Amino acid sequence: MFVVSLTYKKDLSEVDQHIDAHVQYLEKYYAEKVFIASGRKVPRTGGVILANAPSLEALNVVLKEDPFYIAELADYEVTEFIPSMAADGFEFLKNFQ
Repeated sequence: MFVVSLTYKKDLSEVDQHIDAHVQYLEKYYAEKVFIASGRKVPRTGGVILANAPSLEALNVVLKEDPFYIAELADYEVTEFIPSMAADGFEFLKNFQ
């Protein structure tokens, strides 16, 4: 499992011009079960994606399709982790490796 942290490097006015395309991109990878959860950071300086990919290399291929990446709107920091504990109701997260 991976945590992807996006940090905007352009003004929100530029980011907002690509939101619709970014949402379509997210929906594509939710449908393929690569993305598990995503959302904005607070304050709105970027976003976070929880991803399940077979490898960092495979995830990097996916991330390069992001309209934010293509338009050079954000920097990406990827952290891989293996869930070993989870709260009640979230035990399914331990199945991602």
